Amino acid sequence: MRKDLLPGEQVIVVTRPQPRKLILPAAAFILAPAFAAFAIAWIIRGEPARLLPVVTGEWTFWLVAACVLAAAWVLCGYCLPRLLKWHGTRYILTSRRIVARYGVLRRRDQQVSLASLRNVVVSQSLLQRILRSGNISLEAWHQGSTVVPDVPEVATFRNYLLDAIDDLPDGEVFDADEISEALPWDLREGGRDER
Repeated sequence: MRKDLLPGEQVIVVTRPQPRKLILPAAAFILAPAFAAFAIAWIIRGEPARLLPVVTGEWTFWLVAACVLAAAWVLCGYCLPRLLKWHGTRYILTSRRIVARYGVLRRRDQQVSLASLRNVVVSQSLLQRILRSGNISLEAWHQGSTVVPDVPEVATFRNYLLDAIDDLPDGEVFDADEISEALPWDLREGGRDER
């Protein structure tokens, strides 16, 4: 991020989303190998032959391989993508903008200038309140609305954001060129002819 900073811009906070979305992948990461090991031990002891007489000792290799592949699929197909998605998401607050970066291989960036913000709204579900996280909705003058989901320590992040907005130079908060580009011609003072 340091190479992407504008002259005079400073990084205030860099964070990732609340890690609560990793609870189920973490449980699957622990339970899938445990169940696979239990199933492999059960298969090697010859228990499937007691359950189904059709299953003979020749099936042991294939049943063990199926257990290993099922555990590998859970780890690589379920746990790893969710971990990479969480790890590849960053929320960066600088002295002039908020940057939300998503993705590891394919990157998507959302940037909102602090000078263009007109409203900052924090919303929290019950679980987010318990975990002290929340969603921050940013309404800009001409960029529309942007939501930054699952920000940890959302109240602290909002306070840093509001402090950064207060610390902006007076000329940047209401830059006449930015506001005039955002307004339609008919709403500008003096109309189109006086330009």
